[in-house]
Amino acid sequence: MPDKTSRFTCKGKQIHHFLWISTFSEYTVMPDSAIARIDDDAPLDKVCLFGCGFSTGYGAAINTAKVKPGSTCAIFGLGGVGLSVVIGCKAAGASRIIGIDINKDKFTKARDLGATECINPQDFKKPIQEVLVEMTGHGVDYSFEVIGRVDTMAAALASCHLSSGTCVMVGAPPLGSQISFDPMLLFTGRTWKGSFIGGWKTKDSIPKLVSGYMEKKFNPDVLITHTLPFDKINEGFELLHSGKR
Repeated sequence: MPDKTSRFTCKGKQIHHFLWISTFSEYTVMPDSAIARIDDDAPLDKVCLFGCGFSTGYGAAINTAKVKPGSTCAIFGLGGVGLSVVIGCKAAGASRIIGIDINKDKFTKARDLGATECINPQDFKKPIQEVLVEMTGHGVDYSFEVIGRVDTMAAALASCHLSSGTCVMVGAPPLGSQISFDPMLLFTGRTWKGSFIGGWKTKDSIPKLVSGYMEKKFNPDVLITHTLPFDKINEGFELLHSGKR
């Protein structure tokens, strides 16, 4: 918890709270700052996406990058959060949205949600950042790393326009990891940003996002591939790691 205590025990042993909420437990204790009141009629099996996944990706495009109409965007990683970035870029009016993933099974949904083209880095002999610069002539206006790998973070930065491109880190890097990159990538004018939960002030913004969902302003339901009972939670994680969700 924020005060460094834990309210959970199991067989006499202390258990830590995951991200202060531990929502896989039947009963939980959480700080009031982690609670937001939403529309009573909102379907919880759908709006749970606003707790992180959809809000994080959509907000990275809308709030953190502030994607401009007519711009070119590249999204590294087309999982649920990456697809939410695609939705955000399209909503912001980007004219070219390039999806990047080594799992080609992700491409159909990415195109359905607004990606104008999708590429697999394994189909090229040269680094993906060089491919993107050649595709666009100068580099993309906005790139988003939605995987959490330091090598793709550096590649996403290098894929931006050298003097005006913005790269947003969305994927969570491994704890204790370090990143190495050519400082000239920033010296020439690129901007590198991080985005945590899409830059939203969650206590105020989550209820508004849910209300927008209820008003059909956006539809993150398309991100849901499976709905499983709690006793199949491990199967859910297996689907997650296999890329079949």
